[in-house]
Amino acid sequence: MTIVTPIFAQYQDIKEQYSDCLLFFRLGDFYELFAEDAKIASKELSLVLTARECGGGRKTPMCGVPHHAVDNYIARLIKKGYKVAICEQLEDPKTVKKGIVKRDVVRVVTPGTVLEENMLENNAPNYLAAVWMERKGNAEFGFGLAYADISTGSFFAGQISGDDIRNKLADELTRIAPAELLLPDELMEDELFRLRLLDNCVGCLTPCPELGYIRRNCQEILISQFKVANMEALGLGEMPLAVIASAMVLTFLETTQKRTLDYIDKLKIIDSSVSLMLDAATRRNLELTSTLRGGKRKGSLLWVIDDTITAMGARLIREWLENPLLSADPINRRLAAVEELAGEPLILSELRDLLRNLYDMQRLITKVSYGNAGPRVLLNLKNSLAIQPQIFALLSRLHSSLFGSLLDDYDMLEDICSLLEEALDDDAPVSPKEAGIIRAGYDRELDELRSISASARQLILDLEARERERTGIRTLKVGYNKVFGYYIEISKGRVSEAPADYIRKQTLVNGERFITPELKELEEKIFSASQRIAEMEYTFFCRIRDRVAEAAPRICRTAEICAHLDALQSLASVALANNYCRPQVDDGDKIIITEGRHPVVEKILGQENYIPNDTYLDQESQRMMLITGPNMTGKSTYMRQVALIVLLARMGSFVPADSARIGYIDRIFTRVGASDDLSGGQSTFMVEMTETSNILRHATSRSLIILDEIGRGTSTYDGLSIAWAVAEYIINDKCGSKTLFATHYHELTVLEDDYDLIKNYSIAVKEKGSSIVFLHKILKGAADRSYGIQVAQLAGLPKEVIVRAKNILQQLEAGKHLEGRIVSHPQQEISCLPEGSVQEIIDSIKGLDLDSLSPLDALLQLNEWKKELCDE
Repeated sequence: MTIVTPIFAQYQDIKEQYSDCLLFFRLGDFYELFAEDAKIASKELSLVLTARECGGGRKTPMCGVPHHAVDNYIARLIKKGYKVAICEQLEDPKTVKKGIVKRDVVRVVTPGTVLEENMLENNAPNYLAAVWMERKGNAEFGFGLAYADISTGSFFAGQISGDDIRNKLADELTRIAPAELLLPDELMEDELFRLRLLDNCVGCLTPCPELGYIRRNCQEILISQFKVANMEALGLGEMPLAVIASAMVLTFLETTQKRTLDYIDKLKIIDSSVSLMLDAATRRNLELTSTLRGGKRKGSLLWVIDDTITAMGARLIREWLENPLLSADPINRRLAAVEELAGEPLILSELRDLLRNLYDMQRLITKVSYGNAGPRVLLNLKNSLAIQPQIFALLSRLHSSLFGSLLDDYDMLEDICSLLEEALDDDAPVSPKEAGIIRAGYDRELDELRSISASARQLILDLEARERERTGIRTLKVGYNKVFGYYIEISKGRVSEAPADYIRKQTLVNGERFITPELKELEEKIFSASQRIAEMEYTFFCRIRDRVAEAAPRICRTAEICAHLDALQSLASVALANNYCRPQVDDGDKIIITEGRHPVVEKILGQENYIPNDTYLDQESQRMMLITGPNMTGKSTYMRQVALIVLLARMGSFVPADSARIGYIDRIFTRVGASDDLSGGQSTFMVEMTETSNILRHATSRSLIILDEIGRGTSTYDGLSIAWAVAEYIINDKCGSKTLFATHYHELTVLEDDYDLIKNYSIAVKEKGSSIVFLHKILKGAADRSYGIQVAQLAGLPKEVIVRAKNILQQLEAGKHLEGRIVSHPQQEISCLPEGSVQEIIDSIKGLDLDSLSPLDALLQLNEWKKELCDE
């Protein structure tokens, strides 16, 4: 039998229950890690690895971190994908007379369950999600999806069914980007599915335990959490898969958090009929919340439109951007509110000033409800509530219907604010176990104890003076030592004069020490005052915190209203700063944009440097714009700009244009750029074709499609054929989507002759000698050539490469092939080269400004032409 120390035996018992976690084991002022956990933590956190006696003369690896700094260490481990179990001392070591201190895990921290500020992004949610899959026979029938953010208490659930459900699920997960996803074993074992999720949208994957229990009791779990009679009351009566997924989330939270989560009291249904759908490729290509290169926020659309003041508003405007609306009515209500704020700059400025006084009320009240909020959290909440009457008064001055509905639901929470104001000291400490939390005057007994504690020295001097007066012994003094506490000392010569109620305590060479009942009572008051003060203050604080927690639903609603005001003022501020216009949003079929601009590119370049362009698309006259022209001219930028303007309008934002009319759009699809999917084993062309296939199978006549260079990932004739067929498929009524179609295949421009709904457009290019200048202007009509070699020259390719490319192009255009190959022998090329070179020189001469050309410049130019001809 292996001998282990009691401490290590306790550690092993607890570790066995949390084998998938790093166990932070509390020992005094440190959290210690042992054995393999210690080796991992030592490496990941750069901690010194030591050893500890574990029994039988053996030692085990050990490392530790101070308890007051544990959050920083846990945050670093969570970011690396580890789970951490926090094991606390459940007893005060000073009171344990026999055996060891009881310990147990009080919380498990995982990527989807963090609450600490240093582990959360202020302007983004932190979701724990769960997916449940149902089969019919061997076929996948549907997915249940649920996700929650325990830092705010938000909870969502829905069901995915129909065709192509895996792609639909991936699109949803891309939208919410959960920090952690719970999966049943069947999906965890699907390697390609796991890799796709981890590559594109999910922080980490976690197998869901206790699935048998969850399936049997899923309805009871939800009824208990949300205090409802049945699933119909939650809106999940017809969504059995969503019920299971929701129970997976709740069970995992209960298991890891070790407490009830009563503040999670509302469930919102994921309703695809409300939001304009954006698939994963479209979100990525349009760079809504992060850039394609580097995944940075700067350079994304969110970076442009987020001028929020609070973290609550930042999260909400991100939610609006990721969930643009289908119906015109709520969009126009939002637009009217933005327009009113933009038209009242003084109110807008005042609102921004008021919002600067708000803390993150949503996450503050979660900490309060969670039971781990300290005094500073309640003080921040109090300061946020104190500003509510001013926000309410300002809101009362606004007249649009959206502001009216917010005003109807507004709760200024004056009772909660008054409670906190009366109870909490403005300089309260961080820890609820320290003194100084409760304001003076809140409780009479507490004030008396504080008075005793603060005036202990004076109370002793007063007692000493009274005893001298009573006994007549002027040399009597009151002293103190750690052994006996307070005492009265009388010199040896006057000991006989000590009153009868003096109790002899100690005999000294020069005198005697006594105590009295009054002195011991005062001593007890002085000694116990500090401890009693801390206990009373902690009791009062917990009561106050509980009362505030009871008001959590009210506080959450007010926080939501403040978030709405912040998001609306952000849209108004951005509109004013960037000269955006209010779009006309309706349920028609037209997209009409006058002088539209790309919001991100414009912000980087400056509005004065951006070339605006018009757009017209409808179902009856111009369903497809076929855009030709060289690279670097702005085709992709122009097409993205149209998609972003449509998206901004449908989320209720003003748009970068002189005017815009945006009709009903059910989905936006984009196929832009080229990329490999190495983990999925797909080449660039396969990715391109997969994304195109997704578009063609799901686009409708109410969709907007952005296609850039379809077919260029394969041979010329294959690519041209595919691009041609795709364009014809889209323009036909079977699909019929409004489309921007950019291509290098000039052969496609003949489609305008065959289809009345296709119109040719091109990017204006100005030729200057052998070079070109891009004008970034969309014009009617097809481009006459691609200018590919000129673009290569602008990109800095070596001169010899450019010259050789021109020669090859001349042979191709002249049809001079030798058995399908380009002539490569220099002597064989001479006969067909000079004509092109002479033409280039002629073009250069035509472009010369002779009035400004000096004789020296003329000689230098002549010498360059001579050199070119000799080289060739």
